[in-house]
Amino acid sequence: MGIWEILLLAVAGILGGSINAIAGGGSLVTFPALMAAGMPPLQANVTNSVGQWPGYVGGVVGFREELRPQQHRLRQVIVAAIIGSITGTVLLLSLPPGAFDAVVPVLVLLAAVLTFFQPRLKEYAKARQAARSGPQWELPVAVGIVTAYGGYFLGGLGVILLGVLAAVSPDTLRRSNALKSAISLVTATVALVTYSLFAPVNWTAVAITAPTALIGGLLGARLATKISETLLRWVVIVLSLGVSIWLFIQLFV
Repeated sequence: MGIWEILLLAVAGILGGSINAIAGGGSLVTFPALMAAGMPPLQANVTNSVGQWPGYVGGVVGFREELRPQQHRLRQVIVAAIIGSITGTVLLLSLPPGAFDAVVPVLVLLAAVLTFFQPRLKEYAKARQAARSGPQWELPVAVGIVTAYGGYFLGGLGVILLGVLAAVSPDTLRRSNALKSAISLVTATVALVTYSLFAPVNWTAVAITAPTALIGGLLGARLATKISETLLRWVVIVLSLGVSIWLFIQLFV
């Protein structure tokens, strides 16, 4: 690996970790960078999942104040996130390469739509929850489905999670962003263990992207707690649309 490839992956790691903490979708920065460094798509995908793990750790550390008051929400989804993530990683290792790729841009586009309507969804969900009692099953089911996607292809997981959280478990976008980071860390941890054991990870690339993603995650989480919720929502929308367009283009190139 030459000096330019090393610099490319280092910059991509910082940007990816920052974007993941702020809004999600940072893996769509590091994934094409890994392919540009000469890796085939499957290897780039699993290397990306392993290399981005420290960035999610940095994001959770940066959001620790926002996570403390919502431990009950995290407990609601932790088992579903583990099961969903394991399902996704097993699918990646057992299905033909590219079998799931056609679904990815549609899911990311859906995340943009959900985030655009987040204020209305929030009011609707609040009204529904106020009118009912008992256990809420929608949140763990939705998280299980989305993390199955994340276990297969980590790119865009954060923006999809934000949209889903807005629809089924209303809260401030900043607190939802913190919960999104914690759920993403669970998925990334399952991917790290599974792919380290059974997939063709490029460990040289991981040695570059992992520490830079950690730096980016810490920086991004600090920035996300300071910007307005409206601005953060539009960052998510624009990023989601950009990621979706990029993925649609990849289908026909």
